[in-house]
Amino acid sequence: MGSQGKDTATYHDDFPILHDSRPDDVSIHAFMVSTTRGFLPRMDPIVTLPAEFDPLESILQRMPVTTASGEPGLLAQGKGQLGEAVDKELPDLTEFVDKYRHDLPLMNALYRDYSFLASAYLLEPCHERFVIGEEYGLGRQVLPANVARPIAKCAEICEFKPFMEYAGSYALFNYRLVDPSLGFSFSEPSNVRLIRAFEHGLDPTSSEAGFVLVHIDMVRHSGPLVAGAVASLDACRRSTLSSSSTHPEMTELSARQSLNVSLSQMLAALKKINAMMETMWKRSKPDDYTSFRTFIFGITKQSMFPNGVVYEGLPDLNGRPLSFRGESGANDSMIPLMDNLLQIPMPDTPLTKILDDFRSYRPSNHRAFLEWVKRGSEEVGLRRWALALGDSGRGSNDTMTEEERAEVRHSRSLWIQVLNQVRDFRWRHWCFAREYILKQTSHPTATGGSPIVTWLPNQLQAVMGHMMGLYERMGGDEAGGLGEECKDIMELVRRQDETLKKEVRKYCEERGVSGA
Repeated sequence: MGSQGKDTATYHDDFPILHDSRPDDVSIHAFMVSTTRGFLPRMDPIVTLPAEFDPLESILQRMPVTTASGEPGLLAQGKGQLGEAVDKELPDLTEFVDKYRHDLPLMNALYRDYSFLASAYLLEPCHERFVIGEEYGLGRQVLPANVARPIAKCAEICEFKPFMEYAGSYALFNYRLVDPSLGFSFSEPSNVRLIRAFEHGLDPTSSEAGFVLVHIDMVRHSGPLVAGAVASLDACRRSTLSSSSTHPEMTELSARQSLNVSLSQMLAALKKINAMMETMWKRSKPDDYTSFRTFIFGITKQSMFPNGVVYEGLPDLNGRPLSFRGESGANDSMIPLMDNLLQIPMPDTPLTKILDDFRSYRPSNHRAFLEWVKRGSEEVGLRRWALALGDSGRGSNDTMTEEERAEVRHSRSLWIQVLNQVRDFRWRHWCFAREYILKQTSHPTATGGSPIVTWLPNQLQAVMGHMMGLYERMGGDEAGGLGEECKDIMELVRRQDETLKKEVRKYCEERGVSGA
């Protein structure tokens, strides 16, 4: 393990993890995992585009249902006014994308802006039907070359899909600070605003703004998750050296104490993230969600695009339609990090295959980091060592001192508590789906193209089942010695497991869908 460039990054098995996020460096992607900003972009997102993109800026400023001035925008006027403006006013600016391609954060900003325009253009007809109480019907089936070519170029450079994504576009690269010196202040009035919006999101008090800002507020606490995950793997690696005569300073006890510090760090961060997530109820109302949700649907598995979308002006496709999943908070990297680090097993089901597909809808550096953590956790046997589940030798209670046994009990308790925060996150996500979607609309698929009733429970039930299995393996309520807090956690898990099964059964019966 070494360092490079004034300790700006640490290289763990050749994976660079930034400590200084290098906000002024335009030569690397905007999204690079760091211990300071976690999964947020390295710098605050670029707001102002170069002058060559003024025609794009003009349309985007006039686009929302309610513009920044409070006046009705193109999406409020009906009769396809946004589509008409795109067709008549917007030149193909791909040559200027090439001009600035050396500036990767700017490329990310252009990707954000073109993806907002692409989604609004394709889904405008669906929105117009929705607001008069009709079914979504069909969206536009062709994305014109003046949007398709530049978004494809930006996506290629930034390593995204040429369609709106959660991190690179809709949420995490879509905020500005009114007063940069105040940082992330969400107290009223909020110092954080959206750069782009579809409906009323330029008003920070709107449900659309609240929906996005809550996600940003959550992810700003992800730095300690990154730091804690890396430190946990390092502690486990150190434990393998503790018996080596060449590393007499390495002891099993010190390695385990380091692990417990790291688990505590991640536990504290997850509690903050879940607390921020809970504010969604106040900051974005369930009754408002379905109106701006229209614009964040994808193409895959959606009735609005039965045959995909043709991207004009891309000769390599020869007119072949493309299909992409829509943006989804499920594409965030925080909980997948915990899944990979803690080795939470998922069932071998078609629903889990959707989860696997979602992995490709994250920034490339996030994807690589999550894979690095997964591989590292498995290779060093993190879970087996942390919970002392080995039969003999390393990780076995048989060879431990009483002090080490006490630290193992602490590790086990912390591990259950961290898993419980993952459960809490997924349980709340299910509650959101129930209140914001299932009770508001009969549309069968989520924005990302997953089945709305069964997909989230697939992961939630996996976590709860894993927790119950581990807890029993560690001795359960009687012999585990993990304390009243873990006992209370597991009692809640058992109750929620039964409640979830009943709720899923109820909604499956009401909607006539299979619970498999």
